[in-house]
Amino acid sequence: MSTDAATERPAGLNVFEKYLTIWVVLCILAGVALGKLAPSVAVFLDGLAIYVDGAPVVSIPIAIALFFMMYPIMVKIDFGEVLRAGKNPKPLLLTLVVNWVIKPFTMLAIATFFLGYVFKGLLPGTEVVKGGAEVELYRSYISGAILLGIAPCTAMVLMWGYLARGNQGHTLMMVAINSLTMLLLYGPLGAWLLGVNRMPVPWQALLLSVSIYVALPLAAGYVSRRWIIKAKGIEWFEERFLHVLTPVSIIALLATLVLLFSFKGETILANPLTILWIAIPLFIQTVLIFGITYVAARVLKLTYENAAPSALIGASNHFEVAIATATMLFGLSSGAALATVVGVLIEVPVMLMLVRVCLGSRRWFSQAAVGQDAGQGLNPR
Repeated sequence: MSTDAATERPAGLNVFEKYLTIWVVLCILAGVALGKLAPSVAVFLDGLAIYVDGAPVVSIPIAIALFFMMYPIMVKIDFGEVLRAGKNPKPLLLTLVVNWVIKPFTMLAIATFFLGYVFKGLLPGTEVVKGGAEVELYRSYISGAILLGIAPCTAMVLMWGYLARGNQGHTLMMVAINSLTMLLLYGPLGAWLLGVNRMPVPWQALLLSVSIYVALPLAAGYVSRRWIIKAKGIEWFEERFLHVLTPVSIIALLATLVLLFSFKGETILANPLTILWIAIPLFIQTVLIFGITYVAARVLKLTYENAAPSALIGASNHFEVAIATATMLFGLSSGAALATVVGVLIEVPVMLMLVRVCLGSRRWFSQAAVGQDAGQGLNPR
């Protein structure tokens, strides 16, 4: 995709994206109902897995659903844009530093403070995760938050950038770069931070999760994108293929949520405030990272068109990968999986709020820098 094409506005929100929070709530209710009314169905689906050394490592239904979450995202990426990213390094470096140097550690600190101290007494009990290890429940919730914190968004952030009237060329390039960076850093960084949280770290499962849920759809997206464009042309690819593919990712996400919550129904019904206790540190983390990035962009004298998507990319999370990894590492019924699903629940309303903050503060950024950034190869609107 050319830089000009990358800066065009994407299609409007479809019915799934526009009302994602409502769909998430409905799927949570459907999952809870399934777990209560037909527990044998959920148990059967969880039993459909790939086993390593006698232990289930990859849930086949979840793997299928999550592949269809990730593939529509990956096929949109034009990695040729990554090679041109060096023409305007400041917004790219800012986003990389925030996503990989600051965000993982603020998430660990905030989640540990609230879930490990402030709300610890409200999150009692233990659970047995994959591998047979017994852990305190609050540590499992912290682990889910960690997995969210090290997964920068590569999907809905394209829509947030569009709604904020940001530079879609910059947003697209960061999607590509973050996807590649996740291949290198997600496994080692996740293992280290989970170890700090004193959670068992099954390296084999962690590396397998990155391979299945990032590398496989990334490779499939790259190969099929090149083949389709060569066979049908770029216009057919963007106007026909992507149009049909757009709802697939969210439909797959919603199906996954039904499965996840079919295993968490008892926990939710017994502890209805658990969702709130998990949501509070996730909300604070999102707003904090947005604020840090947005202020830093102002200090670096970025244009609004580059500052807004930089801040929105830092604030949002790649909850598909986080859900997949938590499920693979600790199981569908784990507290870590529940915490990542709470991330989905709050993502849409919080990000829409931050989009409004961006639009309301456009005058905060100097218009004198517009020509400077435009001259670097990224054409702001």
